[in-house]
Amino acid sequence: MAALNLAGPIVLEGDVVRLESLNEGHVSGLAAIGIDEDIWRHMLYGQMKGEDDLLLWVRALLALAVQGTDIPFAVIHVASGRVAGATRYMEIRPAHRGIEIGGTWYGAEFRRTAVNTECKYLLLRYAFEVMGCIRVQFKTDVRNVRSQRAIERIGAIREGILRNHMILPDGKIRHSVYYSVLESEWPAVKLNLEQKLSR
Repeated sequence: MAALNLAGPIVLEGDVVRLESLNEGHVSGLAAIGIDEDIWRHMLYGQMKGEDDLLLWVRALLALAVQGTDIPFAVIHVASGRVAGATRYMEIRPAHRGIEIGGTWYGAEFRRTAVNTECKYLLLRYAFEVMGCIRVQFKTDVRNVRSQRAIERIGAIREGILRNHMILPDGKIRHSVYYSVLESEWPAVKLNLEQKLSR
C-alpha cells in the first residue's frame, strides 16, 4: 500500500479563497484580523495580543513544517486580496495515509461565509484525490460548539471525545471532540460541499 504523496509546495485555488504556504510575509495581514480573544480562546497557543505574538506563532508553525508534521497555509480572500485567516494539515501520518485538518481560524468578517466551506473543500479534495489519504480527521475543544457545528456541516462523522486531552496555556484542561471523513465517504462529502458552494 502506497504512503501519502507529499511532493512539492501546495497552492490550492478556489473561487472564494486561495490557500498558499504560510510565511512571515503574512504576519501583518494575520494581525489585522487576528487580534481577537474569541479566536484564541480554545486554541493551544494562548492569546495573540499583537503582531509580535503572531510572528512567533508563524515561526513555530514553520518549524513544524520543516519537521514534516504540518503544512500550514494562509487563507487569502480572492475578491479582496486580504488575509482571511489560517489553516493547516497537521498530525501527518504518511505510512497510515492519514492527516488532520486543523489550527483553523478566520477573522470575524470572514466567518459564516463561503470561506470555510471552500477551504475545507479544497483541503479535503487535495488530501483524498492527490495525497492519497484514507482518513482525514478534525478535532476541537468540547466547549467550542461553533467549531463542532462547522465540522458537522462539512459532513464529517463525530467519533467521540478524548477526555483530559490537553492542557491549555491558561491552565484549563481541554476535552477534544474528534471527527473524521474516510476515503469511502469522500464522494458524498464532496457532493455536499459542491452543492453548498453553488448556492
